Amino acid sequence: MENTQALAAPLGFPVAHSVTRADADRLGAWWDDSRNFIQPSEFILSRRGKVMMSTYSNSPIGRMEPEETLTLLRYLNSQRQK
Repeated sequence: MENTQALAAPLGFPVAHSVTRADADRLGAWWDDSRNFIQPSEFILSRRGKVMMSTYSNSPIGRMEPEETLTLLRYLNSQRQK
């Protein structure tokens, strides 16, 4: 948990850790029974907390790439300003 807090501190947005099976079920995420952990579940939220876009993955394929996500967020913000 200390490593997660240190990693998340400079980011400026919440980072989840210690996710339980019940949390994964509420998100609709994949739970890896053999290794007992949640697979990646990524969300882009509106300012009001509405899920605008999401990805669920059980492998490295399909995960949000930081550069692509930043490009998308910049585009969405430019559209909102019009």
